[in-house]
Amino acid sequence: MMKLVGPLADRDRWQATHCSIAKAIDLIGTRSAILILREAFYGATRFDQFARRVGITDAVASARLRELTEAGIFTKVPYQEPGQRVRYEYRLTEMGRDLFPVVMSLWQWGNEYLQPDGAPLAVTDSSHRPVRVGVVTDTSETLEPEDVEVRVTRAGREPRGDDSPTTGTT
Repeated sequence: MMKLVGPLADRDRWQATHCSIAKAIDLIGTRSAILILREAFYGATRFDQFARRVGITDAVASARLRELTEAGIFTKVPYQEPGQRVRYEYRLTEMGRDLFPVVMSLWQWGNEYLQPDGAPLAVTDSSHRPVRVGVVTDTSETLEPEDVEVRVTRAGREPRGDDSPTTGTT
């Protein structure tokens, strides 16, 4: 497993109260949010595409798209069909596009462990080479959990003992 370094090494002295993983799950951790992202990466941009393809009600689609747009994952862009009222497309922002490895990781994991008859879809690059998601260094060296260290980076965010509020990070 990952190596916790410095004040993080004593797991009993801190809690992950400012956890980035928890914050991400709070935003995109619902089934509908992840599947809306999947559809966005497939090319969907319109409300009815998301609702229909994800298989959710208009109310759920509206709520989820509103949350994701307010968070900055999508931006709303107006469009108008001839003779129709103005409507909006939902386009991924840079923040949204940065979720691509997350969606691909779930896809890859599902293909490997939840598809007993094999993956239903092939995921390749444009040269038809299989695509895999992994944790890599800035020099593209693939890492295992044991190769990764976690340490506190921000001043004032040091994990504290049990006698004071905990503010650990992950």
